[in-house]
Amino acid sequence: MDPRVDELVAELRRAGCVFAEDEAAVLRAAADGDRLAALVARRVAGEPLEHVVGRVELGGVEFAVGPGVFVPRQRSLLLVDLAVGMVPPGGVLVDACCGCGAIGALVAHRVEQAQGATAELHACDVDPVALGFARQNVAPFAGEVHEGDLLAALPARLRGRVDVVVANAPYVPSEQVDLMPREARDHEPRHALDGGRDGLDLHRRLADQVGGWLAPGGHVLVETSERQAAESAEVFAARGLEVRVERSDELDATVVVGIRGTARAGQSGNTPVDR
Repeated sequence: MDPRVDELVAELRRAGCVFAEDEAAVLRAAADGDRLAALVARRVAGEPLEHVVGRVELGGVEFAVGPGVFVPRQRSLLLVDLAVGMVPPGGVLVDACCGCGAIGALVAHRVEQAQGATAELHACDVDPVALGFARQNVAPFAGEVHEGDLLAALPARLRGRVDVVVANAPYVPSEQVDLMPREARDHEPRHALDGGRDGLDLHRRLADQVGGWLAPGGHVLVETSERQAAESAEVFAARGLEVRVERSDELDATVVVGIRGTARAGQSGNTPVDR
């Protein structure tokens, strides 16, 4: 191995980077010389690797990301995999709490691969910094980006027409945010992590809104934790959606899936929930 690579790996390892060899390769591919030294210094100081190099890989596709923006996690691939099979040809796909827009863009990418046509993609978030990256990431799919609070950001013409809503809304309980890894708590916006007292504030608000936007048979998919899944599912079931919980032990990922039936969602009723 090149002695310079050995030195870089050792420096990253001393800084606590568990995958120092892999990170060294990513950094060397991103820059060399003084520019590489500057990137390494940022990483050693604790900045997320994805922020440092300006990109994140998700599902084999790279997306733009940067400082001050939530970095998509690999566990969100369960959300993506489930959503791909639910988007009908030419369907309307919404990425709520989109952050950098990677989840919606990856779903649209895979739908295009499977169907030969793109979905009508919309991404919405309250954070203008994140939306700057989202515009880059959804552009290849002619996606539209909307700034605003959850689904209220969407244009009125989409009411009752949305086939799939995907949401990686924050679900960490407020008191646990400070226990997260330094990379998250120091470098990602708190509003992208903090889900309120029990972590489900955004789930409740999304459940209140989603019925008016979904088409009959439309789906809403929300990432959550295994521990919170049953309570999150009840939140959506109470708004009249048919609900199930999907789990991937391999990804350590849990997703609540809600389906709007032929009756108008938003009315309370007894709905079976998988536990």
